[in-house]
Amino acid sequence: MKGRLVSLSLAGSVAALSLFQIEIASSQFAGGGGGFGFNASDPGVRGGAAGAGGPIAGLDSPVFRGEAALFADGLDTFGEVDEVADGLGPRMNLDSCAGCHAQPATGGSSPFVNPQVAFTNKDGGTDKAPAFISPNGPVREARFVKNSDGTPDGGVHDLFTITGRAGANGCTLAQPDFGTVLRNNNVIFRIPTPTFGAGLIEQIPDSTILANQAANASQKQALGIGGRTNTVPITGETNNNGNDGTIARFGWKAQNKSLLLFSGEAYNVEQGISNEIFQTEREEDPHCQFKNVPNDFTDGSKADPRSDVERFAVFMRFLAPPAPSATSPGGAQSISNGRNLFSSVGCALCHTPTLMTNPKSQVTALSGQAANLYSDLLVHDMGDGLADGVSQGQAGPREFRTAPLWGVGQRVFFLHDGRTADILRAVQQHASNGSEANGVINNFNNLGERSKQDLLNFLRSL
Repeated sequence: MKGRLVSLSLAGSVAALSLFQIEIASSQFAGGGGGFGFNASDPGVRGGAAGAGGPIAGLDSPVFRGEAALFADGLDTFGEVDEVADGLGPRMNLDSCAGCHAQPATGGSSPFVNPQVAFTNKDGGTDKAPAFISPNGPVREARFVKNSDGTPDGGVHDLFTITGRAGANGCTLAQPDFGTVLRNNNVIFRIPTPTFGAGLIEQIPDSTILANQAANASQKQALGIGGRTNTVPITGETNNNGNDGTIARFGWKAQNKSLLLFSGEAYNVEQGISNEIFQTEREEDPHCQFKNVPNDFTDGSKADPRSDVERFAVFMRFLAPPAPSATSPGGAQSISNGRNLFSSVGCALCHTPTLMTNPKSQVTALSGQAANLYSDLLVHDMGDGLADGVSQGQAGPREFRTAPLWGVGQRVFFLHDGRTADILRAVQQHASNGSEANGVINNFNNLGERSKQDLLNFLRSL
């Protein structure tokens, strides 16, 4: 039984540079750069109501009816807690989508309290929590960089098993040897990516992404910014999502093309539930199979035959983007100053504030909309400091998708592995040997402390 639980124009480059220089001078004169003992700091997770979690405005247009009901149904399914009888496992990282995607509302990122700790021994499970899993988060998945023979791995090695859990009689599986891979520096981590506004991202045309990539070329070149698309391969590459040559955009390395694919992969990898996209079990021990394969499927005997992965995809497609705050933290003037600095130091060259969706989308609520995502959806070389040694699709070991920043004000953990809960540290760790962000972070570091604070306040307002 299941339980329930638009492209920004930066044409005014000269004006932007002047603003940047003025801001540096004025903030240092006013006590920035350490004057009067003031140092910029992360104002912390923005309080108040969660500005996310509900359906996008405009559902149930005259063209399509029932969209709001489909969202509600998808939300319900997203929150289901799966058990062994539902196909959970045999290896998994958690038993619910909403358990990982919880902050600040269902569909978000890792919560303050890590549900993986309580899940470790749930229903009689005999597992032990790996050393990198702690009560105060973040939720993590583990990937091994290399196989034992030195060849590339990069795949997810699930933290837990169904051994000992109710309904798993006769199944005996060992957890991966996390101790050894930790000692050998052969394991990297990922935290859940927020899914707010994902339907808007899905509807941004490839041509819009490419036009934005080509824009502001001289400014990008001066700062050392490149970036490229993670294109769905036409021939022969591993870890691909098909062969149509279009741009993938979901996941830390922009490795997934669509929300349906994103859903199917996560259901199989994170919960061990095979489905119509990933039909075979990741662990095929016959003593550990308690439901026919695939576990999740289109069921024509039901009034609504849709599979869970279809419901997940619809929920995320209709999930509204986060609502920013105009005044918190720091007040409206600080946020406005920070927004200007965000552009003038060069952050907006990768974290593009707005991209427009397709004006001919089948869903009226997603058609011709301004997606204020703060991302170019490209992958960039982030240097040695953030490199994880793992390739996905055409994204290499040091490349990551520009993370969308909408909703960042209410996130707890940052960067692909959740290494920090401090947004200032997250900004500064964009810089390392070989990183495309070095020029921009140098500009940020040259700001006075009060200007830095304005920029941080702006980020936490999103």
